[in-house]
Amino acid sequence: CSSIITGMSILVTGGTGFLGFHLLQALLQTDQPVRAIYRGKIPGYFSEQIKTRVQWVEADVLDVDNLEDAFQEITHVYHCAGKVSFLPSDKKKLFKINVEGTANVVNLALETGVQKLVHVSSVAAIGRAKTGEVINEKRKWEDSLNNSAYALSKYYAEMEVWRGIGEGLNAVIINPSILLGKSDRENGSMALVKTVYKEFPYYTQGINGFVSADDVVKVMTTLMQSDITAQRFIINGDNWPYLQLFTTIAKYLNKKPPHKLAGSWMAETVWRWEYFKSKIIPAYQPVVTRETARTAQLKVYYDNRKILEYLPGFTFTSIEETIADMCDNFLKKR
Repeated sequence: CSSIITGMSILVTGGTGFLGFHLLQALLQTDQPVRAIYRGKIPGYFSEQIKTRVQWVEADVLDVDNLEDAFQEITHVYHCAGKVSFLPSDKKKLFKINVEGTANVVNLALETGVQKLVHVSSVAAIGRAKTGEVINEKRKWEDSLNNSAYALSKYYAEMEVWRGIGEGLNAVIINPSILLGKSDRENGSMALVKTVYKEFPYYTQGINGFVSADDVVKVMTTLMQSDITAQRFIINGDNWPYLQLFTTIAKYLNKKPPHKLAGSWMAETVWRWEYFKSKIIPAYQPVVTRETARTAQLKVYYDNRKILEYLPGFTFTSIEETIADMCDNFLKKR
């Protein structure tokens, strides 16, 4: 994001999240004014540069009045705000935040004359993958009882963006696979590192797409500064077996890699046990849900050729390089 659009004034929703953190770091390398919304408080681990140079506005994508204030004099919007959960109990929250929240952002972008919006969706919005399937942007959504509430909420959120595009909004949609990157919080991809550090013994035979958060940010900022509009892009660095992912993390942590195969029967048993515990123990959050247990068994491949065609100078960082960086960051903070 080295080039600068004259008069560009940026708003980031979801600025306190994992991707928002990486995006703000990149945006502050330019002279563009950056505003971000937060709810409650700004994370303590954010650098002084992010805390002081970003114009922080307390707002919520579900609170139109406060959100309207955040949109004042904004020309470009990165919509990163969203809820990720595979807990059945979070279905209503997922639809409120991901669908209604996106509708509010789209409406305000249209009302205030925003010049461009980059919407962060997910590969989940493409629909429930069948094992062994290669997925690209042409794949049509199929209604299925197997689609998670999260996937459905991200799909309907995309529909709000397409509605906005139909009403004249200049926008693009990105569908990242599983984000990897360093963070001071031990959740998200860093939770994977922590799990391997503890020498968790089990692995599944599943395959999934992974991508560096910094690569996603590079794509977002490049798309924002381009003339590309009314398109969606899968953003995926590579497709790796979970065993390869965990073994590579273990190598950089100098820990024993997983060595016991967790078959589908075990996964089914674990998620049911976790569900049972959540019903009898107040405030207990299941570590494994039906959705995550079943997804971990699938072999899914995401095709990243479209974004490489549209951005011919862009190359993805190797997954191993990203893992090495994550593990180095994790070990320094032990």
